[in-house]
Amino acid sequence: MRIAVLLPCYNEELTIGKVVADFRRELPDATIYVYDNNSKDRTAEIAREAGAIVRKEIRQGKGNVVRSMFRDIDADIYVMADGDDTYPAEFVHELIQPVLAEEADMVIGDRHSDGSYEHENKRPFHNFGNHFVKGLINRLFHSGLRDIMTGYRVFNRRFAKTMPIKSEGFEIETEMTLHALDKRFRIVEIPITYRDRPPGSESKLNTFSDGLRVLKTVFWIFKDYKPLAFFSIIALILFILGLIVGIPVITEFFASGRIAKMPSAILAVGFMVLATNALTCGFILDTIVRNHRDQYELMQSGYRG
Repeated sequence: MRIAVLLPCYNEELTIGKVVADFRRELPDATIYVYDNNSKDRTAEIAREAGAIVRKEIRQGKGNVVRSMFRDIDADIYVMADGDDTYPAEFVHELIQPVLAEEADMVIGDRHSDGSYEHENKRPFHNFGNHFVKGLINRLFHSGLRDIMTGYRVFNRRFAKTMPIKSEGFEIETEMTLHALDKRFRIVEIPITYRDRPPGSESKLNTFSDGLRVLKTVFWIFKDYKPLAFFSIIALILFILGLIVGIPVITEFFASGRIAKMPSAILAVGFMVLATNALTCGFILDTIVRNHRDQYELMQSGYRG
């Protein structure tokens, strides 16, 4: 059983040596890969000295790093964590077990169940953003996941080799979760303890810009994976606007037999036409998405790894 530990890194010289050593202690037979994403410090050098295989990804962004990792590395089990020492390596055995037992395609290290993320994380907007995105995705996909955006995950080979990665940055975790939900992969959550970065180590996350990118990812995936619901909402909004503008025109017509508010009448008709077009687009795209999902299932059925 080949196990690969994947550690995307950008300027993590303070912690990467310890992270590699911790995973080496827990998984002595695993191969540890550190992908250096244009670090300006000694991250690559320290990781290499600690015994990791170091590779370079010149395209900036965690999504680009994970894409290269999944494409380049062959293994039976993929363990993904961060190089900032926020995810304890000792939990890796619990995360691997459901994949080994063939009970899960992706195992998520849940930071929220024990309250450690809220306690350790000193950025309140990050906590709010995590809960907001979690609620949005759980409602959208009728799921009950507790941690959508954790970076501590374990995958089997099937998931790693068949997931199309489109994200470039830190929204990659959200994309992986959404993909697993949409394609009905087996997901298991294991509670873990989260710890904040040590003093001197700085987070690469930006609360507002990364939050907007995550919301943008959710928006586009909602449109791409749930087009009928997406365009039905747009159609409903346009329909209501058409009624608001059109009801006074209709009322006036029945009262006087004429239409004096011609611009309002044209605007109302326009809203109704747009609502009809939006609903039609939703039905057409929903058929295409269902066909794509069927093709993906057939590809999975024929997957041999």
